[in-house]
Amino acid sequence: MVYTPINPSFGGNPLNSTILINHANAINDYSAPNSGSGFEFESETALDRLAERLESQLINQLFSEVGNGNSGQLETDSFILNIVEGSSGGVTIQLFDKITGESSEILVSGINQLGELNL
Repeated sequence: MVYTPINPSFGGNPLNSTILINHANAINDYSAPNSGSGFEFESETALDRLAERLESQLINQLFSEVGNGNSGQLETDSFILNIVEGSSGGVTIQLFDKITGESSEILVSGINQLGELNL
């Protein structure tokens, strides 16, 4: 009795590769996420990326102005961000989600006039 491998990767006949691939595909129940399984992702457009970066830059600028003693507000399609100086030298950050109607308030203390956090 002589052993002859079937799989061409292990020395078997190269003509068996098509048969082995067809068998593997027949029993494979995995489907790629973009093949209609409900996990479809939309690619972000250049305009969306620009708007996201602009919002980020404006939020950074708003926070840096708070360190100089200024308060400010930023309103987008999705949210309203309101930053006011608190009574004890801290900062109150008020967030309002326009889509869900939820709001949050964050109190930050220990901010000096340079906008740095004292730990």
